[in-house]
Formats: sequence, C-alpha cells, structure tokens
Amino acid sequence: MSSILTPNSPASVPAVRHASEIVRQFTPNWFTVTMGTGILSLALNQAPFATPTLSIFAEGLWVLNIGLFLTFCILYAAHWMFFAKEASYIFSHSVMSMFFGAIPMGLATIINGVLAFGVPHWGAKAVMIAETLWWLDMSMAIACGVLIPFLMFTRQDHSIEKMTAIWLLPIVAAEVAASTAGALAPHIADSHAALRILMLGYALWAYSVPLAMSILVILLLRLVLHKLPHRDMAASGWLSLGPIGTGALGLLLLGASAPRICAEAGIPAIGDIAAGVGVLGGVVLWGYGLWWWLLADLMTLRYAREGIPFNLGWWGFTFPVGVYAVATLTLARQTHLEFLTVIGSGLVIRLAIVWTFIAARTLHGAWHRYLFISPGLAKPAMANDLEVDLA
Repeated sequence: MSSILTPNSPASVPAVRHASEIVRQFTPNWFTVTMGTGILSLALNQAPFATPTLSIFAEGLWVLNIGLFLTFCILYAAHWMFFAKEASYIFSHSVMSMFFGAIPMGLATIINGVLAFGVPHWGAKAVMIAETLWWLDMSMAIACGVLIPFLMFTRQDHSIEKMTAIWLLPIVAAEVAASTAGALAPHIADSHAALRILMLGYALWAYSVPLAMSILVILLLRLVLHKLPHRDMAASGWLSLGPIGTGALGLLLLGASAPRICAEAGIPAIGDIAAGVGVLGGVVLWGYGLWWWLLADLMTLRYAREGIPFNLGWWGFTFPVGVYAVATLTLARQTHLEFLTVIGSGLVIRLAIVWTFIAARTLHGAWHRYLFISPGLAKPAMANDLEVDLA
C-alpha cells in the first residue's frame, strides 16, 4: 500500500522555520487557492441576490486573487531558480505533477475577472489585457493537457487502485480556457478575430471534455472495484464535478456568443445551431453533473464520520462547486427557469460558506508554515510511492 504524505495538522507536520525553506517546499498545488478564490468572486458577481456592496466585495476578491496568483508565481519561479534539481523531481511524481493544470485554471479566473470587473473601469484596455492573457492561458492549458499525460505514459507509476479524480486536473484546463473564450469573444471588436477565438474555444472544448468524460468512466470503475480513496483524499470526489460544470458552462457561453459573431462572419446558420446546441448540451451536462454532485455529497458525509484532516486538498471543495454554480445560473438566464436560479443561488451561498472556512484554515496553516511541504522533494524512485492532498 502506498504511503500518504499530507500536511494534516501543526502537531503532525513540522513547521518550516526559514523563508528559504518556504521557497524550497513550494509546489503548484497552492494555485488551487487561486482557483477557489477566483471562482467565488465570479459566482458572487453573477448571483441573483448580488447587491452593489456584494459586487464590490466580489471585485475585492478578484484583486486579492491577482495578488495571490502573482505571489505564487514568484515563489514557484524562485523554487525552480534556486532548487532546480529538486524541482525537476515533480515530473516523476504521480500526483503532484497533476497540479500544473491548476496554474492556467487559476489564471483563467483572473481573465474572467478582467472581463467582469475590469471592462467597466478600463473599457477596451481591459479587453486587450484579457485577450493577451487568454492566449497565454490557452497555451499553458494545451501544454498541460498533453505533456502531463505523456509523463503518465512514460515516467510515472500509476494503477487503477491508486487512481483518483486528480487525473482530471491537467485535462480540464483546456475546457476552462474554452469557457473563457466564450466570455471573451463578444468583447472583441474585430469580427474575424472574434470568430477565431470562438472557434478555438470550441476546439479547446473538444480537446478536453471527451477525454475528461472517459476518465470519469475509469474513475467510476475504480470506485466500484477498490472503494473510496483514503480520507486524506476526501476532496477528490468533488473534482469529478469540475469538468462537467465547466463543460456545460463552455457550451452555454460559446453558444450565446455564436449568433452575433457568426452573423457578422457571414455564417448566421452556424450561430443559430451553436446557440441551440449550447442550451441543450448545457442541460444534458448539468443533469450528468447532478449525479456526481449528489454522489460527492454522500462520499463527503461518509468521510466526515471518520474525520477529515485539513490539508490543501480541501480547496477541491470550492472550484468544482463554483463552476457548477455559475453554469447553473447561466443556464437559468438562458432558459428563464426559476428553479435553476434557486439552485444556483443556493450553490453560491454554499460556496461562500465553504470558502470562508477553508480560507481561514489555509491562512492559519500558511502563517504557522505547516502547510509548506513538498513530496516532490523525494527522489524520483520514491516519488511514485507517495500520495499528497489534492485540490
């Protein structure tokens, strides 16, 4: 049986004593904090109960998220600069390497925030910033989507028994970029450039969603044959909701953008078809996500009876719920179905409560430095025998 290496509590994990050790122990799973914080800012801004004060708070979270993302980028760049040999071990680590996908997904929440909060302040400049960042985000998502699986095929040790939904992280980054393309395209003034982004959005969706769905099939088989993962991996059940919610959101946003963009490009029929596919596809994926949502709730209740130790993996309770909530609210706006508005609002409230608790625990762990621990520092021969908290 593989060993579990997780920062469970101040008592069980020694605190990092020096700033240089924070850099040495810093790993990309910290970017899951930006994923959870970013999706909360977007969800609060779109909630039907949003007030001017709540919108200001949501914008503040977006600004905070930018600060977190830049800080994490600096720390991880320093990790590679000063501890390059140890940093390279991550490519052989069968769990920690998956978190490279969290970097473009965290950036995507910031880009969507630029469109939601920056455009009202800066207009066309904000759109230009968002477009530039989107090309960077798309490039990273494409790289993660193929390079991490290639490492899984060639350098890492995997088995069905040790599998969790963390396999989805590098794959889902592309469909998150696809959803961002759907939000960005309507802001692009040049009709040809808007069509290019729209079509790339659909290509990114296809690059990710079918593969993510196939991983979910394997995951279901793994759960049937080998039962639930260790309680340190409790949040892994919620990651399954991520690609479903993001897939639905991508179809809805791309479909809503398509009619005007395609009409300006001289292919109006394609736009009308895309709009219909967006709603119907969104409904189908939303229903599929409902099954995984209920299952994840049941699994979490089962884990709660045993006690779930706190670790960075708890951020897995935020982003999947957030994207499913935003997809639900988007579907509600496009179909005018009141029950979807009620469900989406409830999910946003739930997300806010969970985020507050996890953020407080993470701040405590970061301040006392017991959350800084890197299984990737182990030599490659050992790295595959270690598991780490996921997000």
